[in-house]
Amino acid sequence: MDRGGPISTETRINDRIRVPEVRLVGPNGEQVGIVRIEDALRLAQEADLDLVEVAPQARPPVCKLMDFGKFKYESAQKARESRRNQVLTVIKEQKLRPKIDSHDYETKKRNVVRFLEHGNKVKVTIMFRGREQSRPELGFRLLQRLAEDVQELGFVESSAKQDGRNMIMVLAPHKNVKPKPKVTSADDSEEPIESSPEDLT
Repeated sequence: MDRGGPISTETRINDRIRVPEVRLVGPNGEQVGIVRIEDALRLAQEADLDLVEVAPQARPPVCKLMDFGKFKYESAQKARESRRNQVLTVIKEQKLRPKIDSHDYETKKRNVVRFLEHGNKVKVTIMFRGREQSRPELGFRLLQRLAEDVQELGFVESSAKQDGRNMIMVLAPHKNVKPKPKVTSADDSEEPIESSPEDLT
């Protein structure tokens, strides 16, 4: 059944507040008490401030005397600062074979190092084929070796565990490692995360 449009989330101020009385809070957070809306609007006008509804669900609604323009500006600044400080966690993936040769291992390890340096988590997957599935210790040893090789940059967040024909471990960067800025030049472009079948043989 259609119950009408969405409820407006816009903050109501001054004349838009259409209730008979409100619980009023002063500009410095002091409790004024329950007053008629006409008196609250008059107090706001006398103080050259806005009457702002801060808790519309309350009965009666809670309103505060404040400079609404300044409040909106400061809220936007705080939101922007919060977004700037927020670290976006990205999970990269690196695939290896249990019988990888030393050259390929070094290449894969460099990828993992770069991902951790950029502040990303790394899901390391060992892919077993055929008879290799009967030798899970090969995968464990390889993941343990990799974790030890990159321990200055990251730690094992999720220990190695078997998942069907694969074995998976998750590495996370240390909190004190400052993420490096990404290099976008052609000379130092990121190698593909997904390895092709040819690379894995």
